[in-house]
Amino acid sequence: MPEGDTILMAARALHRALAGHLVTRFESALVQITRVAEDQRVIGRTIESVTARGKHLFIQLSGGLVLHTHMRMNGSWHIYPVGARWRRPHRDMRVIIGTARAVAVGFNIPVAELLTARELDRHDSLRALGPDLLADDVDVAEVMRRMREHNRDPIAEVLLNQRVAAGIGNVFKSEILFLGGIYPFSRTADVADEQLDALIAIARKVMAVSVKLGQRTTRSSLNPAERLWVYGRGGKPCFKCGTPIHAKKTGLDARLTYWCPRCQAAVESSR
Repeated sequence: MPEGDTILMAARALHRALAGHLVTRFESALVQITRVAEDQRVIGRTIESVTARGKHLFIQLSGGLVLHTHMRMNGSWHIYPVGARWRRPHRDMRVIIGTARAVAVGFNIPVAELLTARELDRHDSLRALGPDLLADDVDVAEVMRRMREHNRDPIAEVLLNQRVAAGIGNVFKSEILFLGGIYPFSRTADVADEQLDALIAIARKVMAVSVKLGQRTTRSSLNPAERLWVYGRGGKPCFKCGTPIHAKKTGLDARLTYWCPRCQAAVESSR
């Protein structure tokens, strides 16, 4: 599932393939995108850059126009040489943006919109995003401040809140809390400042390592099936202590949280 690491890797790959080239092809299965593309004359513009912020991806076009996409659970971008056969069926296509040398196809992307610079600046959802944890200049103090605004919420939910910090998804949530030794359902109020600071540092490190390696990993292992500490390992022994990993569905989306009941023992609330 796409999280901050996946989106940053996709943005970098798209930038290498498309940046600096003229748009020669633009299509979309989304009516609202097609209408704006015709009004704004996307074809003929230059692709200036492709960047990421948390789970959001931005293709910057000349003249201030931006293609903004969000993958949610199942979306993905593929890059093909012109004329190459796609690895996914055409019915899954949502957006195509192509140049004379490459074609980028967005498959099953649930959120896609063409925005002017003014619309981008006024975009409520994007303005509300917290600091990007993969940014070089992330404001850790601001992330901490936003975390404390949700002191009544379980720490696992706070890590997933993109208005607190952008980029963490369900996989990294469980992995970060394990590495920090924090019980996922602890109230954030009961997590000390130094523990929150450590969680932010862990998040930045494991996500950056995953980007560097080109694959999601939080644990050094030659076995591809053992690159994560707890996620997806319900009932299996903890790699550290041997205790069976627990799993629990929570929230409106019934997302699974994984944790080791020994390495991440619950503590009584003190507030």
